[in-house]
Amino acid sequence: MQITCAACGSVTSLDACVNHEGARAALAAALQVSPQLATALVRYLGLFRPAKRQLTMDRVARLLGELLPAIQSGRIERNGITYAAPVENWREAIEQMTNHGYLFEILSGMGERAEAAAERSRKRSGATRQGWCKQKSRRPLARCRPRSGTS
Repeated sequence: MQITCAACGSVTSLDACVNHEGARAALAAALQVSPQLATALVRYLGLFRPAKRQLTMDRVARLLGELLPAIQSGRIERNGITYAAPVENWREAIEQMTNHGYLFEILSGMGERAEAAAERSRKRSGATRQGWCKQKSRRPLARCRPRSGTS
């Protein structure tokens, strides 16, 4: 059976892919990737294609093997910090790519922004739960409970 690459149009035998160890590993890894991420991941792999040669299936298998655990766990570690990295963030980060070394940097930045937004939200809701909302006058709002000992 012949298969055609949607990206470059090259034609190869599916039997040859299954019989080649690197191609078999790449195919097995690709089958574990979320469908929402597949197209972006093909574009990412293209960043590793040498200028005058084709990207080998052994290299594709190695690249997918490096990414797959992080994709499946939904987390990455960068500079000793663990960040949430859901599939949608992976897709968005790959779309922003200009070179392959930049992917985890983009993902960690997205994680930092999400954590900062969550922290701001926690601080806002914490002030309300304590009965005082952040205002210059420090007067409780109607929905907030007054502090004990005040009227």
